[in-house]
Amino acid sequence: MNIKFIERKVTISDDLKAYTEKKCKKLDRYFNEEADGTVTYSIQRGMHNVEITLTYKSFYFRAETCTNDMYASVDGAVSSIDRQIQKNKTRLSKRMRVDSFAKATPIADVVEDVPDEEFDVVRVKELEVKPMTVEDAIMQMNLLSHEFFFFINSEEKNAYCVVYKRKDGGYGLLKAK
Repeated sequence: MNIKFIERKVTISDDLKAYTEKKCKKLDRYFNEEADGTVTYSIQRGMHNVEITLTYKSFYFRAETCTNDMYASVDGAVSSIDRQIQKNKTRLSKRMRVDSFAKATPIADVVEDVPDEEFDVVRVKELEVKPMTVEDAIMQMNLLSHEFFFFINSEEKNAYCVVYKRKDGGYGLLKAK
């Protein structure tokens, strides 16, 4: 697993990086090929925050844990990603390593076998997507009182985009490649 470390307003020791790498390597058993990982360390309001994002083919696994201890935050984030994979193992097993779910790990032993949940589409809505600027899309989203708005960005070679409201009060923009 290729791991990239990011330190935000905090300096991390080599011991913690080695510990994090060791914990993340345990997740390698799920993947056929090399997965890429990004570990972000930060301290906010006296709490130690660790965010781990793993990228494997077209899958993204993300977990964030905030505790009083950086090592505990690493443990929590890794176990959270392991739980995500275990919970969706029947769907993921078609695209991941064949024997990845054959042997159990201590983290996986804690997770009960969760029955498959169905992804029921309860409503289908068709919409006309028009080219517009980001500012126009935000205005349209606010006029409709929606949390997000899908549009074609006329400023970006007609790229498909989504604007959305962020929890911090700002707006986000997702662009399709």
